[in-house]
Amino acid sequence: MKKLKLQNEVFKMFVANYKEWLDILGYAESTVYYLPNHLQEFFYYVEQQQIKKLTDITPKTIKEYYRELQQRPNETTSGSLSKSYLNKHQQALKKFREYLQNHNYNDFNIHLKSETNPTEEKINILTQSEIKQLFKATEFSHSESRFRLRDKAILTILYSCGLRRTEAVSLDISDIYFDKERVFVRKGKNYKERFVPINRKNAEILEDYIFEARPEFYNAKDTEALFISQQGKRMQGMSFANRLKVIVQATNNKNIEEKHITLHILRHSIATHLLQKEVPLESIKTFLGHSSLESTQIYTHLLKSIENE
Repeated sequence: MKKLKLQNEVFKMFVANYKEWLDILGYAESTVYYLPNHLQEFFYYVEQQQIKKLTDITPKTIKEYYRELQQRPNETTSGSLSKSYLNKHQQALKKFREYLQNHNYNDFNIHLKSETNPTEEKINILTQSEIKQLFKATEFSHSESRFRLRDKAILTILYSCGLRRTEAVSLDISDIYFDKERVFVRKGKNYKERFVPINRKNAEILEDYIFEARPEFYNAKDTEALFISQQGKRMQGMSFANRLKVIVQATNNKNIEEKHITLHILRHSIATHLLQKEVPLESIKTFLGHSSLESTQIYTHLLKSIENE
């Protein structure tokens, strides 16, 4: 269904915060996209019932919404919506209840029975041991040394520095301040700039790439991009993702492969590891470039779920 526009500012806020919560917890990109859309559809229905507050949503409201979904025609095929699709709507609401509980809202009840037993997605965070295996795998992730050194530098930027994919893509050589042991992130989310610290070991990895490997790439002298492709152009997000897949395969570790690691999960992993080391939340917030401490606090819930596994 085409995304429906909401009028209620509180409902809009919940959809946006819910999406960020799913993203920070490391769910798959498809989940981060679809579940908030389903929640938005639910809120649109609620608005049509003249309901303006969460506390006014009753189990009856939700049951009637679900009944309407069951009767809705399928826009792409004949017949009604599939059971799988209906389950996704239920999963969106159940996850939303979990989000609310984690943020001390306790007035949202769901009493819907699943069509089947939907498979819950596991939150995939790499352990510190698995991170070490990824770095070790860069020693044989490619037949050529320049690619291996670039792979290790990519892991350093995405994990050790916790950069987002777009931030890594936008990095220039001049953004690496070796004398100050800092990386300057000029194109952060919402265009917020920040400095990220690098220790001596990470600095050496970046030095090896910049001074030994990078000059061997075609057109290296004609671009300021930190990471350049074999064609001499600035590496894009898909290229980073493809190199990560190769590195994961090079570990020859089935447990790591089955986690379906993405670039963003490297960022989630470093945030979780910093929290495990009892780094203050305010420091992690600054490190990640979060606009609010509430976003960073999500990692405390993630850490609890990991410890309870």
